[in-house]
Amino acid sequence: MKLQTRLNQIQATLVAPKNLRNSFGNYNYRSCEGILEALKPMLQTQGITLLLTDEVKEVAGIMYCEATAKLIFEEEVIEVKAQAGIPTVKKGMDLSQIFGASSSYARKYALNGMFLIDDNRDADTQDNRKQEVYPPQPKVKTVVPTREQVTKWKAFAKSGGDLKNIVEKYNIPLEELKVFLK
Repeated sequence: MKLQTRLNQIQATLVAPKNLRNSFGNYNYRSCEGILEALKPMLQTQGITLLLTDEVKEVAGIMYCEATAKLIFEEEVIEVKAQAGIPTVKKGMDLSQIFGASSSYARKYALNGMFLIDDNRDADTQDNRKQEVYPPQPKVKTVVPTREQVTKWKAFAKSGGDLKNIVEKYNIPLEELKVFLK
């Protein structure tokens, strides 16, 4: 049986539930580790090897992690890539944690692409009762300012400047701005 046929069988039967909860955002999600846990027995049964690799890249001064999910069976190879940005600062995280989080995120989406896992509400539930529908959340642009900008913002705020001016000029939500000003 060809690799593509084996992959198709895995795609048709894989169940990777959203078994983790983000209480701050009030949503369920799945992790890269959870997907791999569901995949390992299926890959072994099919005789397929899965390799995950990362490469850090930069475009126009923006760093990102590109993950590659590669399936190997005999001489056949199928690969899927996904990217995740690497922020320069993330509150409460050191540099290795920031890179690790970006790697995990990119790997998760490479696996999602390879195995046709969507990030919408899980449709494979056996519960046919009416499911609660959540209103769409507004998209918020995440701003990653430079250290120089943050220093200027702090000086501006310290001198009594109105934070609304920064919010409007840099299109940054006030809550995010306050985090940078701490």
